[in-house]
Amino acid sequence: MRALLAALGLLAAGAGAQAADAGRGETLVQTNCAPCHAVGRTGDSTVATAPRFRELARRYPLENLQEALAEGITVNHEGIQMPEFTFTPEEVDDILAYLKRIQVR
Repeated sequence: MRALLAALGLLAAGAGAQAADAGRGETLVQTNCAPCHAVGRTGDSTVATAPRFRELARRYPLENLQEALAEGITVNHEGIQMPEFTFTPEEVDDILAYLKRIQVR
């Protein structure tokens, strides 16, 4: 009986958690980031100083972006002020899942 209750407790605890979805992450970066950044596996950024998303892991660990995405990133690329984006924790997980999927080594 205790094992059953413990198992049910674990299931209930995980019921609200949602697995990261790279497809949703791709939609988010296409909508919010693609006007300046190359967000796919090919192509160049339209703003030359905006990093290509497929190469971000070469610059720093992608997990380091988690806090910045949640709290808002503000950067200036070639005198163009990047809009401040803030994402929900679920959206951050989705974006990171997508970024991990497209990285080149």
